[in-house]
Amino acid sequence: MVPGPARHRDRAGGARVHAVRARRRVRTQPESWGGQVTTAAGRLLRVEDLTVTYGEGPDAVPAVRGVDLTLDAGATLGLAGESGCGKSTLALALLRLLPRAATLTGRVLLDGEDVLTMRWGRLRAVRWAGASVVFQGAMHALNAVHRIGDQVAEPLLVHGGATAAAARHRAADLLEQVGLPAARTSAYPHELSGGQRQRVMIAMALACEPHLIVADEPTTALDVMIQAQILRLIEGLVAERGISLLMISHDLAVLADTCDRLAVMYAGRIVEEGPARAVYDAAAHPYGRALSEAFPRVGDPASRLAPRGLPGDPPDPAALPAGCAFHPRCPVALDRCAHDDQPLRAAGEGRTAACVRVEG
Repeated sequence: MVPGPARHRDRAGGARVHAVRARRRVRTQPESWGGQVTTAAGRLLRVEDLTVTYGEGPDAVPAVRGVDLTLDAGATLGLAGESGCGKSTLALALLRLLPRAATLTGRVLLDGEDVLTMRWGRLRAVRWAGASVVFQGAMHALNAVHRIGDQVAEPLLVHGGATAAAARHRAADLLEQVGLPAARTSAYPHELSGGQRQRVMIAMALACEPHLIVADEPTTALDVMIQAQILRLIEGLVAERGISLLMISHDLAVLADTCDRLAVMYAGRIVEEGPARAVYDAAAHPYGRALSEAFPRVGDPASRLAPRGLPGDPPDPAALPAGCAFHPRCPVALDRCAHDDQPLRAAGEGRTAACVRVEG
């Protein structure tokens, strides 16, 4: 048995430890988001001249170059492009989730507040309740040693201020809303199929009822039938709750079927933007046309037999070609394309395209 004085000293030491831990919890507790969509014309997200660069000086690599985007409350926007074009970097930059090696300039206005200049407490609140991310590759995004019910409940405990019992109940309800029985709350990620893990990611994204969801390739590595189920699930939940959606994919057909508008990205820049169906059916930029023709189309046997591809590889961001970055691969490039980069210009039907062929 511990002698009396020693026991008192031990209790006093334990009290000091608990006090320090309590102070740490207070300091790191994120503030409430409480955002309201009050900006002009219901605009929720506005990206202005966003540039993301890795490294410094002559070794700097531009991953995103002068991107401008807007997304209204309750609207859906698709972002398409090949691997390496900067789609995921752009998505992570919206919530400042990039590593310290990245330098961000420009503005990312979420409900009128600039995410790039927010202090840490405010930024944490935005990441929990203002906007949520459905990350690419659910198995890597989920914690392998925690039950999925605990992982879905965590945002409610950390940000929502819910009790443990209320958070567990809400987690079970969210899993049921995305098509998983409440009994699966006790399962570990490795015990679920790929489609089920993706549903868990969607439930986590919905936990704090965000205004914006960023879905980065939400159907990666899933078979066609499960892809369709996940896409319909996202589409239904977004429409039902009035959430704005930014969905990233290399498949224009998926985005045209899911989103209101579509932006095409190449070598870190937006090269075309407009109504999703119009861009998919008749892209104004040759890169957009190549993407739309890369997949077979329903009702078009010829496209199934010989889908068109695009020769060459995307350029190295550290050594972009002069002029239009797409011109070495472009089937309709002019001489001037090798010298003059093209700004976005009106291309009809509410669209813009960065191509000399739509000049005037």
